[in-house]
Amino acid sequence: MALEIPSKPRGLLYLGFMVPRYLYCWHLGWLFGHRMLMITHIGRKSGLWRQNVLEVVRYDPLTRECIVMAGYGVKSDWYRNIQARPAVEVQVGWQRYVPQQRMLSCEETLRLLEEYRRHHPRLLRALMRVIGYSYDGSPEGLRALSRSLRGVAFRPQ
Repeated sequence: MALEIPSKPRGLLYLGFMVPRYLYCWHLGWLFGHRMLMITHIGRKSGLWRQNVLEVVRYDPLTRECIVMAGYGVKSDWYRNIQARPAVEVQVGWQRYVPQQRMLSCEETLRLLEEYRRHHPRLLRALMRVIGYSYDGSPEGLRALSRSLRGVAFRPQ
């Protein structure tokens, strides 16, 4: 069972996704702590610098590794851009660094989603609904999500 990847956000949802980026640009990213990060990357077609703010689904304070998900899977422009060229910079709160990045396998993504569901069951369902997935909360639904979403780990070099 594979879930269809929803289309990219438009309208108010797009504007809502842009608010955290402006907060980072206004040097207020510290308000998010380790819950969100901003990546700077280079457009695979345009060659222009781009920035996206993403939710951190797991943070390891010892290694400072942050794991994020591409909610729109392979349709996510930022994800496709960092596949073409690694991210230039990651900013988490006050910290900025040139990252090492690692793409997660479907199995790693599934384990991460299981952990996220244990800690935030309602939030996971709500987020998937907002993005446009028909996630029902079942283990089969979670496995289908792990095949559609893409996970990426960033840590300082």
